[in-house]
Amino acid sequence: MDQWNPVQRPAGIAEQRLLEAILSGHFPANTSLPGERDLAAQVGVTRPTLREALQRLARDGWLDIQHGKPTRVRDYWQEGNMGVLAVLAQMPGHQPPDFVAHLLEIRVLMAPAYTRQAVEQASAEVAAFLSAYSELADTSSAFARADWELHHLLTLRAANPIFCLLLNSFQSLYQVMGERYFAAAENRDRSRAYYARLLDCAKDGAAGDAEKLTREVMEESLALWKKAP
Repeated sequence: MDQWNPVQRPAGIAEQRLLEAILSGHFPANTSLPGERDLAAQVGVTRPTLREALQRLARDGWLDIQHGKPTRVRDYWQEGNMGVLAVLAQMPGHQPPDFVAHLLEIRVLMAPAYTRQAVEQASAEVAAFLSAYSELADTSSAFARADWELHHLLTLRAANPIFCLLLNSFQSLYQVMGERYFAAAENRDRSRAYYARLLDCAKDGAAGDAEKLTREVMEESLALWKKAP
């Protein structure tokens, strides 16, 4: 059987169009959407399809739907949730200028903790995984992919499963960010040294050292990102 090509459902198309309208400011935060009939005509879908899309957007923090009242566009920076972040991560054209830097600041807070937990829980597995990193191809795409795979493994082996859910929300953006960051040879060299030192920590089961090392490296990466043109 030939591979099926996924076709986006009408509700998915309506959801995407509404998101674009919200993010572009066509429907600003804290304003009401047009009535259902008019909005369905603007979006180009049936009213049942529109209702499905609106419910999805309300679930993810974009809209406030209350019976008997107009649907309000939420201030998604103040009232949104992880669904909002996941969407913004996939729509670089609508990200504020400091969006990536803000995410890296969150990584500075998270990565040391999940690295320590992973080394505490599965040091041998982390060491075995890192043992192949000395052979990484010296390209930005290879390093971006390897860095994602390492951090994904660390969150998987951490004691707190929420780390993995948070990281997974930014998988597509992580690759894009990584390729940009690792385009500089010196950044690849820094990460190569980090992988080697983290390997030593994992071999020794030195979870505290792994946490300290990761914090230093994440802070340095954030500073380098902010300085990049």
